[in-house]
Amino acid sequence: MSSHHPTVRTAVEADEPVLRHIDRTTWSTLSSVGPAPAADVPFFDERHTPEQYLVAELDGRPVGYIRQVPPTGLASNAHIRQIQGLAVMPEARGRGVGEALIEAACEVARTAGARRMTLRVLGHNAPARRLYERRGFTVDGILPGEFLLDGAYVDDIWMGRGLV
Repeated sequence: MSSHHPTVRTAVEADEPVLRHIDRTTWSTLSSVGPAPAADVPFFDERHTPEQYLVAELDGRPVGYIRQVPPTGLASNAHIRQIQGLAVMPEARGRGVGEALIEAACEVARTAGARRMTLRVLGHNAPARRLYERRGFTVDGILPGEFLLDGAYVDDIWMGRGLV
């Protein structure tokens, strides 16, 4: 029997291969300003640790992840968390995976004492922007033409949402 609802859990070290696969499969200039992830580069490292990630599963199979972390190491903004990565496998899109990941990340942040969640999204990524708006995020600011991707200048959109 197929589960229609995703479950979300904290990542563990053993998730490395599947998260690397998700990362490589979902990479595009629609959502990333950096180069495509290389096959031989580890997903987890000293700055990207398993406990920063939540993994979404459908039918017991990982189909997406989200990373939320403090945006800086400064005590003056320790009350803020930032989404720094969200990926959902193409075959799992439209099944509530992204929404479940966002809500779970916000709950983890709230439980840790955060008062606000922020993120950055590329202006041309309309599906992601709609997803964030459905989950209560609003535009905090726009950096026009911040990135040159595939020959076009793309805005960097800053969004945020209260957690309390």
